[in-house]
Amino acid sequence: MGLMTENGSTAAGQEASSLKFLIYGRTGWIGGLLGSLCSERGIPFAYGAGRLENRAQLEADIAAAAPTHVFNAAGVTGRPNVDWCETHRVETIRANVVGTLTLADVCRERGLILVNYATGCIFEYDGGHPLGSGIGFKEEDTPNFVGSFYSKTKAMVEELLTNYENVCTLRVRMPISSDLTNPRNFITKITCYEKVVNIPNSMTILDELLPISIEMAKRNLTGIWNFTNPGVVSHNEILEMYRDYIDPNFTWKNFTLEEQAKVIVAPRSNNELDTAKLKKEFPELLPIKESLIKHVFEPNQKTSTT
Repeated sequence: MGLMTENGSTAAGQEASSLKFLIYGRTGWIGGLLGSLCSERGIPFAYGAGRLENRAQLEADIAAAAPTHVFNAAGVTGRPNVDWCETHRVETIRANVVGTLTLADVCRERGLILVNYATGCIFEYDGGHPLGSGIGFKEEDTPNFVGSFYSKTKAMVEELLTNYENVCTLRVRMPISSDLTNPRNFITKITCYEKVVNIPNSMTILDELLPISIEMAKRNLTGIWNFTNPGVVSHNEILEMYRDYIDPNFTWKNFTLEEQAKVIVAPRSNNELDTAKLKKEFPELLPIKESLIKHVFEPNQKTSTT
């Protein structure tokens, strides 16, 4: 199976034509959105066909694509959720640890920056970062959440990747997009749950942040970045917006973390990430609630009333 290559339109001008992205995760949500963004912006790109854990296949992909940057949006999150990883540990390690490290190593050998979509679900509120305090975990903080095997593997690989100076690690959390039909969308998920907890969390609005990740590649930024919108939003606040903008008849029920624990296999991460580093680089970045309204709820409100 060969590379799937797309050439962007020439409308984006000379800057885009000097770029060539190689993207892993063609069949995934973020990987698909990245390809669409590249097409819209006239950035030539190819989807990698190799398995992340297969070094020879990755080397062949890079030789064929001759990219300027590589993006990794592949990996295992589990279907329908991270509980899958608890009973599929070797598969999870193969994709999230072995695969990611192999890709980083192959890219480093070739002097290529790897933009790696990672997770911020490696922290949980604690004494130094209490819920509601506004004190978020910073990029240099040591992960403190080991409740799920998925999060354990992500924390392991993040620490190892700090030794690779060519890697840009983006800590994504509870991703949301304007496509409210996508089952991976955090909003879509919680509107379908029988009951939801109500805890403020840092979250990632993909419509705003994925274009920023492309700009980060252009700037050749590396290191760890908390890749969420500033501030936190709770489950109830999102569902209130959903009711106000999308479905006035929508109702929901809450339950406690203790009650939630009875219906899930692995505990879930709840935290606030400090976004000062990202905000300094991109001052236009909107706070989470403003971004939700601008990028998710207002566009869908227009659609639903026409």
